[in-house]
Amino acid sequence: MRRLREVIGAPPDDLELRAPIVTRPGRDLGVGRCEVVCEDGSIRTVDRRLPDDFPLGYHRLRVPGGRERRLIVSPGRCWLPEGWRAWGWTVQLYATRSRQSWGIGDLADLRSLRSWAVETGAGFLLVNPLHAVAPTSPQEPSPYLPATRRFRNPVYLRVDDVPGGEAAGSHGLATDGLIDRDAVWRAKRAALEQAFAGWAESDGADRREFDTWRAEQGTSLEGFAVWCVLAEQHGPDWREWAPAVQQPGNDAVRRVAEERAERVTFFAWLQWHLDRQLRAATGDLPVIQDLPIGVDGGGADAWAWQETLAGGVSVGAPPDVFNAAGQSWGSPPLIPWRLRAADYEPFIESIRATMAGAGGVRIDHVMGLFRLWWIPEGSSPVDGAYVRYPSDDLLDIVALESQRARAIVVGEDLGTVEPGVREALAEHAILSYKLLWFEDDDPAEWPVSALAAVTTHDLPTVAGLWTGGDMIEQADTTGVPVEELEGGRDELLARLDRSGLPETATAEEAVVAAHAWLGRSPSVLVSATLEDAVVQERRPNILGTTTERPNWCLPLPVLVEDLPDHPTVVAVAEALRRVVS
Repeated sequence: MRRLREVIGAPPDDLELRAPIVTRPGRDLGVGRCEVVCEDGSIRTVDRRLPDDFPLGYHRLRVPGGRERRLIVSPGRCWLPEGWRAWGWTVQLYATRSRQSWGIGDLADLRSLRSWAVETGAGFLLVNPLHAVAPTSPQEPSPYLPATRRFRNPVYLRVDDVPGGEAAGSHGLATDGLIDRDAVWRAKRAALEQAFAGWAESDGADRREFDTWRAEQGTSLEGFAVWCVLAEQHGPDWREWAPAVQQPGNDAVRRVAEERAERVTFFAWLQWHLDRQLRAATGDLPVIQDLPIGVDGGGADAWAWQETLAGGVSVGAPPDVFNAAGQSWGSPPLIPWRLRAADYEPFIESIRATMAGAGGVRIDHVMGLFRLWWIPEGSSPVDGAYVRYPSDDLLDIVALESQRARAIVVGEDLGTVEPGVREALAEHAILSYKLLWFEDDDPAEWPVSALAAVTTHDLPTVAGLWTGGDMIEQADTTGVPVEELEGGRDELLARLDRSGLPETATAEEAVVAAHAWLGRSPSVLVSATLEDAVVQERRPNILGTTTERPNWCLPLPVLVEDLPDHPTVVAVAEALRRVVS
């Protein structure tokens, strides 16, 4: 705890006089008579209490003496259509490939999935994080350790849909075997560079549209694009760069931006096409994107906000019944008081960018808005401690961004959850997360304000559990003896047995029975993973692996075009369609 206090440091004495005020209409501001410069430029005089009809948004508050501070006015509740209920598919997009894919699922595949999902009667898709990693090799495979939570990964671009990209011809990347992100990125980068070269010589409406979009993104996009250029030159970890370019705003960085302006434009151009392709892929169907708990400490966001992040610390989870050693996730945490001093901008930008153009966000480890388990560098997760965060402010910011984006919000509240968290989430209309593998109650007794599912990417698939294949692989890759894992498997099987499934059932029958049982839930959202639907035994990720295991690199064994004819996929869709409407 002493080490963590040293990392956190002491806030300035005047922090409470200049930190943002996050509030709601009708509430007391806690300051006397003042002026508020609203987002639209209008000026209002407020005497302590905000009027009930005060506009929501990000304003500036002026108090006597000329001092200013940010005023964030929130509705207090996230956007959630009244009376709406739907079932949908959970998708690892990188794994969900088509015959046109360049070795990895892409945004055109997502567009195809959306059309197919609508035909099955689904009302939403839930996808893995699509955030960018460093534009170098080896490519980071985990979607939960991105370089940034504000921009997307160009490996998900469908090259053929980029003007000029169709000239790349055959890509030669097969759709069998493991996903090779390095090979995919090399091929796509070369084709995209060729398309960009032709585009850069043009001066038509397309160029003017890009210039307008780029200007709207402001300094955040420019900073990220410059980081990409520097990462290509110096490596993916800014902490190992030459000191001259470690600070975003110094002269050396500005010179790189000027001298490599065309390359900076290339990386901004990639983000433009990602934005266009994502919006085309989602259409009117809500696509709930995942927001990781943190970022790579050497990545773009850590470079941009290095004064706000805690160095020499990783976030994780304390020991629990599922992992006696605890967990360390490798991401540096935001220092709470420095986050407030930064007007909450790092958090706001991350939430806003993940919601943009999609229709929903799933906040990974939502308990991190309340407290986070900090682990000092070189220590075991057992030796961590909780650090408290300004949860009331953060939840109100999520609600404001949700209403503006008309985006559903799900909070992944699995693991150690302190008292009061789920009540606070419910007050803000943030859906909880319920798993068949974790719940003792009949799904019919689960709460309405939740997303209900059988499993997640870190837990066994139904087929893997039923056949025992998952337990064997877990033992082989973690070093935990099978005998120690059998109890956990038996516990999960007991939850599945309540569906009336006979011991002689096939894996296909187990999958359908699990989802028919799940469909008893009254929860607002009910989800089935594509891994389960195609009867895949191997889960996307096994925590705590000590031997080489292709986490996040396992392709779905059924191509996108073949999903409509897969019998178990059809049966799962029918089981959920009958009970969820």
